[in-house]
Amino acid sequence: MAQHHPLRFDPSFETIPEDEDETQRGLTEAMLGIQRKTHADTGYAHRAVHAKAHGYLRARFEVLPGLHPALAQSLFASPATYDAILRFSTTPGDVLHDGVSTPRGAALKVLGVPGPRLPGSEGETTQNYVLGNSPSFQIGTAKGFLRQLRPLAASTGQAEPVKKVISAVTRTAEAALEMVGGKSATLTTLAGQAKTQLLGDSFFSQAALLHGDYFAKVALSPVSSELVALSESPIDTSGHPDAIRESVRDHFQSCPGEWELRVQLATDIDTMPVEDAAAMWSEDESPYRPVARITAAPQDTWSDDMREWVEDNMAFNPWTGLAAHRPLGSIMRARRPAYFAARVYRSRGNGIEISEPKAMPRD
Repeated sequence: MAQHHPLRFDPSFETIPEDEDETQRGLTEAMLGIQRKTHADTGYAHRAVHAKAHGYLRARFEVLPGLHPALAQSLFASPATYDAILRFSTTPGDVLHDGVSTPRGAALKVLGVPGPRLPGSEGETTQNYVLGNSPSFQIGTAKGFLRQLRPLAASTGQAEPVKKVISAVTRTAEAALEMVGGKSATLTTLAGQAKTQLLGDSFFSQAALLHGDYFAKVALSPVSSELVALSESPIDTSGHPDAIRESVRDHFQSCPGEWELRVQLATDIDTMPVEDAAAMWSEDESPYRPVARITAAPQDTWSDDMREWVEDNMAFNPWTGLAAHRPLGSIMRARRPAYFAARVYRSRGNGIEISEPKAMPRD
């Protein structure tokens, strides 16, 4: 382990503002507004965020042996192998041409996980991770995120040519910032994502979660040589509205993929707060350490059966999982009612039942 010792979680590390309920209602209504708009435009009740999928993978999730005791918590307490599902996406609530370069996401669902559950997911056996391709969230608190989400929600359904112009301008600003060693999560959110291969990205919880007796952030990072080679590799979206989806599908037609799930344990509540999701936790003080390996064999990432099963009948929610990995901080707490309301809207709007899978279906 690093020379800085992992810090045990104390409930006092979470502080709940008096007006949090009001903020959460505002965020939930803004997300539902996005869904209503895209539903009216397309006739389909999309997810409120991460509406556009780029591929689905059946995978194997292996907890690594010999973990340090602070890492070997709950799901990771002992070596085990589980089935898992990966869904790749981009973050907006509307389905855009890939020339509008918005941030990306990866949702991971681990099946058949034993242990005490988070409230609301009793009786389920999955552990969900909802990840984005930036180490921290663009805004530190739910109240700040609500201020940003309202204008973004208002732009849902806006003409794509306008969004492409915004995308090009913010990508230029982002590139300039990265040249001097910085990275703006806010610019990236406003369509400054570089046009690169999604499969080369690492994905992060961005906000903190409990890790048994401790607390941490989580990352999903590619480790197989074929995926690592795609890191920052350009992708041509001209004339290809679904270029990312096509590139993911092309890769897995013949190549496997391997990732590590990594945990960054907090070592200092002042520099690694749970209530500021925009805070960058120093990897010099606490590096990300591998706790599990995810492997996916070559497969069709856009098959009709898998697309219908995951897209129509499944939700990904960080509050569906083990109590020992409870999401922390105001951003995460706000996701609980918002994601629940979005799931209910999708279910009613599409006339389908959304449920947690008990097992991977057979081919």
